[in-house]
Amino acid sequence: MKLGIAGRPQAGKSTLFAALTGARGDAIPGNSHKDTRIATITVLDERIDFLVEMYQPKKIAYAKIEYLLPSRIPGVSDAKSEGEFWNQIRICDGILHVVRNFEDMGASPADSEADFNQVEDEMILSDLGVVEKRLERIALDFKRGKKQGEPEIPLLNTCREMLEEGEPLRNKPEISADPLLRGFTFLSAKPMLVLINNGDEDENLPAWTLGRENLSFVVVRGKLEMDLASMTMEEAEEFLEAYNIQESALDRVITHSYGMLNRISFFTVGADEVKAWPIPAGIPALEAAGEVHSDIRQGFIRAEVVAYDDLKAEGSFQAAKKAGLVRLEGKEYIVKDGDIINYRFNV
Repeated sequence: MKLGIAGRPQAGKSTLFAALTGARGDAIPGNSHKDTRIATITVLDERIDFLVEMYQPKKIAYAKIEYLLPSRIPGVSDAKSEGEFWNQIRICDGILHVVRNFEDMGASPADSEADFNQVEDEMILSDLGVVEKRLERIALDFKRGKKQGEPEIPLLNTCREMLEEGEPLRNKPEISADPLLRGFTFLSAKPMLVLINNGDEDENLPAWTLGRENLSFVVVRGKLEMDLASMTMEEAEEFLEAYNIQESALDRVITHSYGMLNRISFFTVGADEVKAWPIPAGIPALEAAGEVHSDIRQGFIRAEVVAYDDLKAEGSFQAAKKAGLVRLEGKEYIVKDGDIINYRFNV
């Protein structure tokens, strides 16, 4: 699960990246874009902590989220640089759009709505270029007697109409998610979490955020959060209380990221390892088995399932089984958040 960070110059992207990755981030070296920053974040989960206490495993594996901060900033360089910036974002599953809503010495007055709209417009224009280029290619193929792209035309025309009117494709996910268009990785179709980067004393969302379709907004205070990420646990607790911060930006962003990307977690447990497996919500047990290992999917027999809450309430797997709370499910069973699964398989 990878999220790309975008926003206008001086929005606080680097500050937020530092806050998000400071406490739990591992930088990944060797990326191909100079100055691009990538970090993998551990998703702390109290359910894992409980299961570790119960099973005392040799290994613990939390879920991970990858954050990418591209090297280029849209709107301040040439078209080629902007294209490179957005190409890095295209490979991501979703977007964190950082919007400046604080005053800073030496910077122009904050206009968060205008800044948001400008980046949104850049994504729409970039997608429009992709659509028009594909339609031109299909027309050229027609002249050469090739009609493989013909089924795409109605969908692409719908996309073009929306984009020309300034409407992001996320407003009609059934269009952009169509299998015929899945490979286009449209920017304006990606789930987007908007981080309103406020000043130290401001906890409120600006009024313009109300009523925006298919978007989630979260207030962060980037400078405070960056300081928080570098503190000890004791210092952090005092800091949170002093500034009336209920939880860190990292925790809020992770929570909203999971919701935005429609992700859940199931668990595998045992003496060797307790592990969280993030998956898209709504997938069947057979597909989830493939996340663990392809052999399990291939030789799937049954999934032995117990809900985390039931296991915790009973105190042990055997007690949950005795209470009739452990179930055998087939390959079509829809995995739920918090399911603890032991796969039975034969290869």
